[in-house]
Amino acid sequence: MMPRDESAPSADNGTPTTKQARAAQRAEKVAAFKKKEAARKRNRRLAIGGGITVAVAAIVAVTLAIVLPLSGSGSGAASGPVKLNTVQTWEGLSSQHTAKKVDYRMSPPAGGPHNATWLNCGIYDQPVPNENAVHDLEHGALWFTYDPDRISGAKLEALKKIVPDVYATLSPYPGLDAPMAVSAWGAQIKFSNPENAKVQKFITDYYRSPNAPEPGAPCTGGLDAPGKVS
Repeated sequence: MMPRDESAPSADNGTPTTKQARAAQRAEKVAAFKKKEAARKRNRRLAIGGGITVAVAAIVAVTLAIVLPLSGSGSGAASGPVKLNTVQTWEGLSSQHTAKKVDYRMSPPAGGPHNATWLNCGIYDQPVPNENAVHDLEHGALWFTYDPDRISGAKLEALKKIVPDVYATLSPYPGLDAPMAVSAWGAQIKFSNPENAKVQKFITDYYRSPNAPEPGAPCTGGLDAPGKVS
């Protein structure tokens, strides 16, 4: 009996021979291996690239942490914890009128561009527009502000006692980084006790100061903002 030639086509309507089937299986395994290897190499490259990105980001973060505190100045500098009972001053503030909302360099603002209409001085139980209140400072008025989350009741009444009857405004200032503050044109002091001697001195030094851009200009006849009590 003659041996069967496995390389010859099968007589069963084109069915692959054993040799052809094995070759096809091997080709499939090779293709699968190559696909798996390519995926492994791709993942390795991504891992290396990701590691480099993380390392670079870490270096940049450390560099910024070191450089920014040294190079920062003005309103962009890291100010750290607020200093109470310490007078801060600013020079060269613009007194230009603008109808736009102003991004002030200090909070609450103590001077700078402002609305052409001044705020009527008085006691307010709602926040007042910065741009109108700053116009009052230009006229020599004082602006007393407080954090409504921390100051109410007896504490608020104690603050009201140091507010002058004229040329002064009192209003809540949500987000204030101190319990209370009083601002004049180009100057400000933040505090927690209205009876502090430094606060009293600030009021004496800056109330209706002749150093304001327009001292003596009116503090009435302007805008009554919502929440005006008196």
